[in-house]
Amino acid sequence: MKISLYQVDAFTDKVFSGNPAAVCPLEHWLDDSVLQNIAAENNLAETAFYVQTNEEFHIRWFTPKAEVDLCGHATLATAHVIFNLLEYEGPIISFQSRSGILSVSKSGEWLTLNFPVDRIEKIEITKELSAFVDRPMLEAYKGRSDFMFVFSGRHEVESLKPDLSRMMQLESRGVIVTAQGTDCDFVSRYFAPCVGINEDPVTGSAHTTLTPYWSSRLGKTEMTARQLSERGGFLKCKLLVDRVEIGGQAAFYMSGEISI
Repeated sequence: MKISLYQVDAFTDKVFSGNPAAVCPLEHWLDDSVLQNIAAENNLAETAFYVQTNEEFHIRWFTPKAEVDLCGHATLATAHVIFNLLEYEGPIISFQSRSGILSVSKSGEWLTLNFPVDRIEKIEITKELSAFVDRPMLEAYKGRSDFMFVFSGRHEVESLKPDLSRMMQLESRGVIVTAQGTDCDFVSRYFAPCVGINEDPVTGSAHTTLTPYWSSRLGKTEMTARQLSERGGFLKCKLLVDRVEIGGQAAFYMSGEISI
């Protein structure tokens, strides 16, 4: 069996930055074990698989270790492939997913994800939570899939050293760390060792949590954001009541073929 494979760097306008994702179009769904093995072989933060039926697209995302409920950068990468490489002519792509209907619109070089907003709850900063990072946090929150720790400034987030072995014990997908930005509205980093990603370069889905929080803090609905990983990424975020728009660019890196 031959399967097309595309690799795209998401939330950046140039290769070797942003977050790399593999995209595999399928004619029909393969066994979950096969999808998981392909994702492990690709060894990227996410591999997106999609099946098109007429004008409907169905998407799933796998890390090297597990299937996840929502992934922003791999959805952006998939839309980039469909719009720009496979020459899809519609203005919007709608994906059926484990997190409901997700849409991606295109305007010039920018792609905008429309995702459901995350609902977060403020929680106590316990000794256990404090041990996950090497400096004091100001606030802690729990969302649908992730914890979020708030710090005093960009430098605190940029220089933070997480205890990844302790984070492996969390009953969640991962941990977002964030602070108000200097050259943007807010900054973040994201750690998810439980699903095989020590630090994710740019995490679109984390911005469904970050956007409502910073919208409330800053008193605005449209914001810019940077993820301060080694590769880095830039995002435009907009709060729409119970939805979040997350905009970014993407850079095509390579295409190939999987033989299994």
